[in-house]
Parts: sequence; C-alpha cells; structure tokens
Amino acid sequence: MSSLFHWSLMPPSLLVIALAAYGIGSIPFGLLLTALSGQGDIRKIGSGNIGATNVLRTGRKGLAAATLLLDALKGLLAVLLAQALSPLNTALCLSVAGCAAVLGHCFPLWLGFRGGKGVATGIGVFWGMCWPVGLLCTILWLAGVRLSRISSVGALLAFLSAPFLMVAFSLAPILSARPIAATFITILILLRHHGNIARLINGTEPRIGQK
Repeated sequence: MSSLFHWSLMPPSLLVIALAAYGIGSIPFGLLLTALSGQGDIRKIGSGNIGATNVLRTGRKGLAAATLLLDALKGLLAVLLAQALSPLNTALCLSVAGCAAVLGHCFPLWLGFRGGKGVATGIGVFWGMCWPVGLLCTILWLAGVRLSRISSVGALLAFLSAPFLMVAFSLAPILSARPIAATFITILILLRHHGNIARLINGTEPRIGQK
C-alpha cells in the first residue's frame, strides 16, 4: 500500500492523468462533425445528445459512424496515454484515466456539463484497459443493437456484463482497480440511460430508424 501511495503521488500524478483524460474525453466530436458538415447544432436535433445515435438522426450515416469511432478512440487514447506516462502502478493509472475520460464525455466543462451518454467512449476505455473485455463488450453491444434494433439495449447489455468480464479477463480480484473502474463506468452509463430504461419498461423506446 505504501508503494502504491508513493508512486501515485510522483509526477506525473494521478491528478494530472485524470485532468488530461477528462480533457480528451470531453472533446465533443458529434457536435464538431455535425457543425463542420453543415448540419447545424446537434443539440437542437432529436434527443439533443451529442453522441452517434443522435447524429444518425441527421440522416448522415457516415457522420454517425465517424462520431462513433472518434468517441471510442478518445476513450482508448486516454487510457493509452496514462499507460505511457505511468508505466508503474499501471492498473490504477489506467482505471483513473478511463473513468475520467467517460466523465469528460458525459459532463464536458465547455458544454455546461451536458454531454453524451458515454457508451462509445466507455467501450474504447475497455479496449485500452483489457482488450478482450473491449472486444466482448463491442460484440455484445452490436449484437444487442442488431437483434433489437434499439441502441440502448445493446449498450445496457454490454455494460452490465463489463464488470464481470473485467474480473474474468484481467485476472484481478473484484475489488481491484480495473473491476472497480468498470463498475463505476457501468453505473454511470445506467444513470445516463435512466430515461431509456423507463421507456424500455413501458415499451416506448424508439428503434433505430424510427421517427
């Protein structure tokens, strides 16, 4: 424990890593891409969310795919940056960076803390923390969307599985850094999807392509 505390306080500190990851995560690619492509402010379209699902409501599938990829890559980049900066105590640094990146996407400072729901960024984080978990969550996410034609179903399926997958594939105890980070991210995703969960229960959640 003393060694953990010692290295976490040495430069670059966990605070620096967290702030850098938050900054990366808070880049609003959906907002930027739609504005640059002449689609206007994505926050005034559909659900007002800055993520790929709402970008798809512009009718620009390529734009939505680019948003999805870039949002995932920023989660991956934040974790890889933490790994490069702090080769010692890697699991803790990666976990802090991953959580901070998802928080940045969901609550970006420059958008009044009104961001996206964190799904693509969270998946990207899992790829960086433990790639088998990232791969399986991606498969579960895509399979859930494909079978149900409901975006939130795929997201919920992937993230509810993530903490258990992280324990299994990172070979770490359940109360270690990576499983705790996966649990934190999952809880955050669930909270961001509270409206979707209510609509799923009521049978009113819209399907992809449905107006």
